Amino acid sequence: MSDRQLFEYAVVRVLPRVERGEQINVGVILYCQRTGFLAARTALDLDRLRALDRTVDADAVLGALRSFEVTTAGDAVCGPAGGMRPGERFRWLTAPRSTIIQTGPVHTGLTADPAAELERLMDVLVR
Repeated sequence: MSDRQLFEYAVVRVLPRVERGEQINVGVILYCQRTGFLAARTALDLDRLRALDRTVDADAVLGALRSFEVTTAGDAVCGPAGGMRPGERFRWLTAPRSTIIQTGPVHTGLTADPAAELERLMDVLVR
């Protein structure tokens, strides 16, 4: 019997000019229902972001990305989402948006270590 668990993840991306459709991957949100694991990691390459839009408000983007990490943690400071269960927070964070910070489609996989898988996905998809 395997100790690997089903997990879901979505890539967080920035589209500084939504009308152009150009994007860069800036993070990953990972949820494993069986273990109750929910976390997000982000990493913003400011040079790549400014290559897409040199007028982008990088501080606003960084603030929005921090909110993903705070919301997955479920801290009281994350507002109404703080009262949600981990699965509800994951669904809320991965819901379609038309803002410059968006998530891609939800994908699934198997892992024995959700935290390590999150870091692996960051390395493969973002860094």
